Amino acid sequence: MSKPKPRGPQTQHTGVYKIDAIKDAAESLNVNISDVVASALASDVEYRIHQVIEEAARFMRHGRRTTMTTSDIEQAFRVLNIEPLYGHTASNPPTFRKALPFPHVAAAGPVYFVEDEEIDFDRVLREEKITLPKGVSWTAHWLAVEGVQPLIPENPPAIPRDPEIDATKAETLANGNGPLAQNAAAKRQQQQQQQQQQLVKQVLSRELQLYYSRLTESLLPPSNDFAKRTAALASLRNDAGLQALLPYLIRWVGEGVVGSLKEGMQSESDGRILEVMMDVISALLENNTLFVEPYTLSRVLTQHSTTYPSLSPRIMKTLLLALISPGKSKGTREGAIRGLVGVGKEAVRKGLVEGGGAKVVESECRNAADAGPLINSVMLIDEEQDALRVLQPTSDMVIALDPSNQLDAEVLAQLRELLGDLFAQRVAENAAWARKILGMSRSDEEL
Repeated sequence: MSKPKPRGPQTQHTGVYKIDAIKDAAESLNVNISDVVASALASDVEYRIHQVIEEAARFMRHGRRTTMTTSDIEQAFRVLNIEPLYGHTASNPPTFRKALPFPHVAAAGPVYFVEDEEIDFDRVLREEKITLPKGVSWTAHWLAVEGVQPLIPENPPAIPRDPEIDATKAETLANGNGPLAQNAAAKRQQQQQQQQQQLVKQVLSRELQLYYSRLTESLLPPSNDFAKRTAALASLRNDAGLQALLPYLIRWVGEGVVGSLKEGMQSESDGRILEVMMDVISALLENNTLFVEPYTLSRVLTQHSTTYPSLSPRIMKTLLLALISPGKSKGTREGAIRGLVGVGKEAVRKGLVEGGGAKVVESECRNAADAGPLINSVMLIDEEQDALRVLQPTSDMVIALDPSNQLDAEVLAQLRELLGDLFAQRVAENAAWARKILGMSRSDEEL
């Protein structure tokens, strides 16, 4: 049996990728390879090219395109865990041009190359330099803190209020109690409501804006539907999710109260508005889902007086002006006294004792014999006593001042000078309390 003749190595390569390209690449690296190795490498390179093209074709088909782009090739490289080629983008595809034929190498075939753009340096230097914009970034800021929008550049500014009625027109309207004054009160309330609605539209959702409009329309005159008003108050008392509306409701109530208590402009409609506002405040306080504490004076001072040292003196100055300024209404003075009590003992001392607030209140109570509600109001006097009681709580052993005693007589004279006769007589029933208001002790008198 004859043995088969051994076959020699086949160096003929029939693939697309030529052996000469492999040898040229090897010679550029100073590596000499045989024809067998070059043929094997050419086959492997051709296989890899087919693999990349197949993967790129999948991306092209998924992109609903018929033209393969460099981004498809780049995605194929990523899938095959191959480092991508840099400098080629789909937005700026390279331009290939066909080179001129080589007469001395007829078998070389057509050759293509990437055409480089010629850049004119004179034109580049003459052009205006373009500053690159900053990259995309994000920052965090407080849109609202417990329903209160902080005044920072990122948040929309508050809409300025329209100018109020001038003093002459207000005085003219105040002298009449007929339809003209009522129309003025209704017009003033309507303007405040429109301003509030414009402010609400900027930061609230459409649902909350609609809720706010329906709520205010149901509560205030001329709406006299008792069922709607009861339903609106029940909603404020029980509904959750009203925290975003809380600052607007508080401002709405505050403006309504101030507008109704303006001196010389009270009418029957103002009384009804005040009653509704008090019901709204009561409903908000009964709602357990609302956080009302930041809107109280004492909470603001406790939380922010350390950061803003001038906050307490400014509030005290405002309250003192409201208390002692002439022409203020009873509600304004009562609110000032409550505010001083909320600020603390030092504010009560400076406002009522040193600032003369107690004497102003006493003089108004004495001179208001025909002032209607003021003469029948005992709350202001009781509130005054409560404010003075902040300085020194009554002890178990109460000893009154003795006018026959020279030292007690001097204390009583000072009380009358600072507080007036009315409050001096009430405070004189407790000698320790009276001395504490004057900032003295028993030992100081003996000295």
